[in-house]
Amino acid sequence: MPSSVSERKWTQPKIRERLTNLGTWFHNIDLHRVATAPDHFVGDYPRLKWKNFQAATPTDLTGPTMLDIGCNAGFYSFEMKARGASRVLGIDWDPRYLQQARFAAEVLGADVEFLQCSVWDIANLGERFDLVIFMGVFYHLRHPLLALDLIHEHVAKDMLLLQSMQRGSRELIDVQQDYSLGEQAVFNLPEYPRMHLVEHQYGRRPDELVAAQPRLRRGCGA
Repeated sequence: MPSSVSERKWTQPKIRERLTNLGTWFHNIDLHRVATAPDHFVGDYPRLKWKNFQAATPTDLTGPTMLDIGCNAGFYSFEMKARGASRVLGIDWDPRYLQQARFAAEVLGADVEFLQCSVWDIANLGERFDLVIFMGVFYHLRHPLLALDLIHEHVAKDMLLLQSMQRGSRELIDVQQDYSLGEQAVFNLPEYPRMHLVEHQYGRRPDELVAAQPRLRRGCGA
């Protein structure tokens, strides 16, 4: 993925200087042997997480297009481009993350496009993608199921890579199609599927339930 031209232009001292100017990074990305988040509180993130499920993504993406919703600094966008995706678009509502992503793309010589856009406005993209990645966003949303509906309705074709977060029992039970209004016991079982509302923060990450998200103008812009 990195090009020799890029390595000559972006020396390690220049990269480190620019990294500092762009603030704290949440994605740890290797920019010509300079780590963007070497002291991340969970380690080499998100690469450590990516190793657990990267086999779920085709190793050869030559030809397909890809959308990365909530791209942050672009780790997954760059991984998909390295696998041969013909077009990769990363979107995020945070302009600071997009600045980081665009800088990383320039250093790596990666042909990846980044736009400021919220998941709520993806209909304005006017385009469907062969693969949609929706990582680290779902459980931060006030209306998570609405987000999935919008993705299905407007941007996803055949493949959606979705990450949620599971806590509690990993056992599966057969859920009935209907329960009486008097039923209580089944809902108290540890293995019964449920969603949790975190009232403040979890893992140091703010979400729409506890923090006011900056509202973008309607639409998706550069």
